[in-house]
Amino acid sequence: MDGNGRWAEQQGLPRAVGHEKGAEVVRAVTRAAKARSIKHLTLFAFSSLNWGRPTQEVNALMDLLCHFLESQEQSMIEEGICLRGIGERSFLPQRVKSLLERVEENTNQNNELFLNLAISYDGRRDLVKATQQLVALACQGLLLPADVQEELIMQKLATGNTPDVDLLIRTSGEQRLSGFLPIEACYAELVFIDKLWPDFTSQDLDRALDEFESRQRRFGLTGHQLELSMSPA
Repeated sequence: MDGNGRWAEQQGLPRAVGHEKGAEVVRAVTRAAKARSIKHLTLFAFSSLNWGRPTQEVNALMDLLCHFLESQEQSMIEEGICLRGIGERSFLPQRVKSLLERVEENTNQNNELFLNLAISYDGRRDLVKATQQLVALACQGLLLPADVQEELIMQKLATGNTPDVDLLIRTSGEQRLSGFLPIEACYAELVFIDKLWPDFTSQDLDRALDEFESRQRRFGLTGHQLELSMSPA
């Protein structure tokens, strides 16, 4: 989700207003995803690198995050949405951590839509953290080199047992991943949309889904092999 600040600047408004508008789009897109039977949705809300932004903007973002969690908690409970935050929580203000943990606990039995909110997140740092966990197990004698398989590494990432990313959408016209789920999305279909996030709509989501459906995902095979595998026996 990219372009909140630039959207506000284009409107001659404070950047914080762009983030508020972006939060409204989060609510709309989450419900649109649920209505389209999408089971897993991960939203990149705040990068680890964003801590370097002006203090006033960072504080406004943390306030907005708290407001979002408080205002949407009951709706998520009622609509069957399970929320989970991923990222480096140690950097978050205590009020944000406490509220995030409360909403996670109150929605953890839901299974209509699993919503990952990436806050203070960076994919490379997450991979380093996962590696540190594995090294610690090895030092305790609980892990052998042969035990380090792809599945184990994926389980140690912040996304845990969440399925690999099928479709990754980046807004604002930028064509880079910026540290977003680099391992989980290594076989994802990428869609870049030349719209700032506050202008993103459910129709844009539908267009991205249509684009995804139009692509042939071969995973190293040939198109002919895929056609044969899908042919009736």
